[in-house]
Amino acid sequence: MSNLVVVGFDDPHKAEEVRLRLQKLQDEYLLDLADVVVAVKDETGKVNLHHAGNLIADTAVFQGFCGSLANLILLNAAAGAASGALTDVGINDHFMKEFVATLIPSSSALFVLTRSPSPDRDRMLEELKGLGGKILMTSLSHEDEARLQAALSATKSASP
Repeated sequence: MSNLVVVGFDDPHKAEEVRLRLQKLQDEYLLDLADVVVAVKDETGKVNLHHAGNLIADTAVFQGFCGSLANLILLNAAAGAASGALTDVGINDHFMKEFVATLIPSSSALFVLTRSPSPDRDRMLEELKGLGGKILMTSLSHEDEARLQAALSATKSASP
């Protein structure tokens, strides 16, 4: 099952740091990313989007996936504002700019669209532990959202 997650950060550089961590997790086959975008709202209020590049290998398969995910989001009342969030190639830029415009200046947001669940969710959550941020929107279940937010908010334990 695919999911859309939006995480906000009070630091304009933090979303990029987390994006790099997610890319590492994908390289280790712990995530299957369809689209990742870093949005930064500068001190003047201007919004800039930084796309991670083409993460999609098979456009035809992804277009079918987008239809399924769009239906999922439309059915999720909490994510009703995301109804226009998807296009045939990823997350819609207009949607992201409007969403980030509501954030405070000098902040950032990370938009993540995954294609399938993590094969090792516990290890993935451990890798995300202590990165900070607040989940602003998601199509995850309430339980999975709570686990992800707990990992992001947790203090990373020091290695022995």
